[in-house]
Amino acid sequence: MKVLFIHEYLPQEMLGIMWLSRKLKDAGHETQVLFIPDSKWLEQAVEYNPDVVAYSTTTGMHLYIAEVSRSVKKVLPNALSVVGGPHTSFSPEFVEEEGIDAICRGEGENAFVELCDKMQAGEDYYDTPNFWFKHPETGEIIKNCQAPLVDDLDALGIPDRKLVYDVSPLYANAERKVFVTQRGCPMNCSFCFHHAWKKNIYETTNKTYVRKRSVDHTLEELKWVKANYPLKFVHFVDDIFNLSNKWLDEFCERYPKEVGVPFDVILMANMTTEKHIEMLRSAGCVYARIAIEAASDYIRNAVFRKNTTRKQLTDAAGWIKKHGIRLGTLNMLGGPGGTIEDEWDTVKLNIECKTDHPLVSIMQPYPGFDINEMTKDMGYAVSGYDDFPHKFNRTSSIEFDNKHVIENLHKWFPLVIRYPWLMPVAKKAVNIKFLGRLYLVMYMLYSEYLVAEQTQTYA
Repeated sequence: MKVLFIHEYLPQEMLGIMWLSRKLKDAGHETQVLFIPDSKWLEQAVEYNPDVVAYSTTTGMHLYIAEVSRSVKKVLPNALSVVGGPHTSFSPEFVEEEGIDAICRGEGENAFVELCDKMQAGEDYYDTPNFWFKHPETGEIIKNCQAPLVDDLDALGIPDRKLVYDVSPLYANAERKVFVTQRGCPMNCSFCFHHAWKKNIYETTNKTYVRKRSVDHTLEELKWVKANYPLKFVHFVDDIFNLSNKWLDEFCERYPKEVGVPFDVILMANMTTEKHIEMLRSAGCVYARIAIEAASDYIRNAVFRKNTTRKQLTDAAGWIKKHGIRLGTLNMLGGPGGTIEDEWDTVKLNIECKTDHPLVSIMQPYPGFDINEMTKDMGYAVSGYDDFPHKFNRTSSIEFDNKHVIENLHKWFPLVIRYPWLMPVAKKAVNIKFLGRLYLVMYMLYSEYLVAEQTQTYA
């Protein structure tokens, strides 16, 4: 079977389709990726003539992907159109959209291989686990059960980076590349997809849900990439890099000798010790992010369910700074039940921690997540599926009173933290609604400056 992935260009390479491609190729199938926008993308799709066209989408991008699929269907009517990703996992009824033949829920590697194997053998594939299908003749929606989670991540093989790198010099030549060493997260954050996957899709526990690649397997991939492509910085996107003390010990002992490239991580403050920071620094970590999310204990723990104390946050931040590592923080504005004073307290906590690189988003109560129901229970109106913003850091999908103040503070957030003397100005400026677009430009330019500053740190 020939499988064509159609994907938007993103700020960093997409690991999901790399793992799918690895399993498909190992099973004897052929894969290709086509990035859009591209003026000749439809011609290229027709030239490849795939049996399956695959997409991935998040909520907010789903209507655009449906439109792309309809365009492909007009020129490749016999190709099976399949959509996966977060949106279809929580909103599988997306399969009812015109131009969509099937959706995949949850992890797709083994399910996708089973689907293609059956298609190649000429067998009925409508009973493939993890998939919902729209029957082409009756229009009936066929809903299949979920297969178990992949229990051994090493068995998935090394992600097929050639799939992406061979067609995109943008990713191949980038000296900073993305890696992940685990799947799942033991936390129960109300705004994150992990709790919803565990509870609503797989009905499982942390013991099964949280899985880690071996250090051997992780280093094998890193060494292969370093030998074949430019690699001067490793960007780990694990939700909690310091999840296992035993794994971290082995990694920090072997990584500098076998790879020896600067790297960054995300740490969970309530699991972080000063020893972790010392080991990471000696291994080559130059940038570490911790999730503050909100300074308010009520918003952070009762609403967001972060289960962290203010002291754990300031201790972790202090150790990172003490050992010469660049400190990044993850923050979220617009939590339901909070006040504008609470949001300014989050700014002040970042200033107290001496944050080098403050990252901030606007909370989005996506359907299927606990935060969605919590927000509605508090009496707030929430956007419908089709009205969620394409970019989660532009506007709020919750109808707050004066929500433009939160949206404007979001744009001022990193500036005020780095330059606290701006706070009196910012407190007045965020109230001016019509200057929102100007603030967005300011935010985007300063964000680029922070990235450039970070790149200098890597160098």
